[in-house]
Amino acid sequence: MRDLRERVARIGRSSARPDGSAVLPFGLAPVDQALPGGGLALGALHEAASAGADTEHAAAATLFTAGILARMEGPVLWVLQQPDLFAPGLACAGLQPERILFVEAGRHVLAVMEEGLSQPALAAVVGELDGRMALAASRRLHLAAERSGILTLLIRRSRGFDDPALALPSAAVTRWRIAALPSPPVLPHAPETPGLGPARWRLDLMRCRGGEPASWIVEACDETGRLGLAADAADRSDQAPERRSA
Repeated sequence: MRDLRERVARIGRSSARPDGSAVLPFGLAPVDQALPGGGLALGALHEAASAGADTEHAAAATLFTAGILARMEGPVLWVLQQPDLFAPGLACAGLQPERILFVEAGRHVLAVMEEGLSQPALAAVVGELDGRMALAASRRLHLAAERSGILTLLIRRSRGFDDPALALPSAAVTRWRIAALPSPPVLPHAPETPGLGPARWRLDLMRCRGGEPASWIVEACDETGRLGLAADAADRSDQAPERRSA
């Protein structure tokens, strides 16, 4: 733990904390309108998990998380349970590797996250957790996030897409599920060929404290961390006309 404190302090000497705002907007009106305050609450615990076969590897949930962090400033503590993260891939969602302090913690992920939340130099703390998490443990993490004001994101993983552990009660303010969808065909001369358009997700807000569950079809995070409404969804009357925030 002492080594972790020293490494965070070294990063923090040349890095700024977030601007102190209470929320971090996604910049996508339909999503922000579903969240109390108009964005993702800072100083709070949030959970994200992939859906389907990706539940084990959490690729979509990881890129969703990276996109959120790309729209912030300052260093990020990323706590790994196992060393299987392809860090250069985070840059595709706008999160540059030089901003990240990686810690491989094994079964001590939650303890290391809580320790990281005591370090004011950090902009955000991310953890990856496979399987069950006790409600009391999630409360401890959320309270630590509230005290520090640091955005806290927990990526939930499991070997089974229907693992009941992922649906157990949690103190997280929001819980997200991200499912990869086929990209649309975009070539006029090959309308039956899938997978040539932008990557798509079904973004499900499973739980939101003070709000209601919701679901959107979105284009995956671009190189700046921004989501966009899928083209066919953007034309619907119940969606905002803007597709991607400037």
